[in-house]
Amino acid sequence: MGNDNHSHEHEFEPQYGLPERLPQDESILWQASPDIATLAREAFHLRSLCLYFAALVTVRAGMEIAAGTNALGVLLALKWLLPLSLTALAIVCTLAWLTARTTVYTLTNKRLVMRLGIVLTVTFNLPLSRLGAADLRLHRRGFGDISVSLSGDDRIAWVHLWPSSRPWHITRPQPTVRCVADASALARQLGVAWTARTRNAAMASALPAASADGSHSARASNPGPLQVSAA
Repeated sequence: MGNDNHSHEHEFEPQYGLPERLPQDESILWQASPDIATLAREAFHLRSLCLYFAALVTVRAGMEIAAGTNALGVLLALKWLLPLSLTALAIVCTLAWLTARTTVYTLTNKRLVMRLGIVLTVTFNLPLSRLGAADLRLHRRGFGDISVSLSGDDRIAWVHLWPSSRPWHITRPQPTVRCVADASALARQLGVAWTARTRNAAMASALPAASADGSHSARASNPGPLQVSAA
């Protein structure tokens, strides 16, 4: 357990990543922030944006070359497009960096806590007893996302969660621990904590082999035990 994203704007927190100090019967099991490079690629789609802008620059340069323009003329044709493309990519990278720097996920023996927000910080406390399902999606080098759905009528607005929300789940947002290292181990730890808290079957104690898209899921229908199956 560890986190190197301590920043001055949060130095007055009662306890790092948490809105208040934990009671004596509650302890931190895991705490981390998103990996910047993985977050930029998966949540902010940096790779797709790079390909898009590269295609724009290539097409524009190709049109000039096909028209017989010399090298200087091609550069002049790109004098606005190229800087704007690089600026847009720089903005996306900066947003990913700021998001990773200000986001802290904490798993305790009683709840999952998500501290989010670049400008306005909000903290969501998700009691383990209120979790109805968990889904693990793996990325490269062991990084991954763990999405949870809340049982009952509990809901959190998508705009308050993004990018710590499951992609393409807008009408029924699912809080998501995004782009963290060793996500499989965290999923198992979440399962053990959920089991200890609810005294039901483990949420993610025996994850199956990854499916084609690298995702797994663990689902439950309250009040029965949580079963694990491939997504």
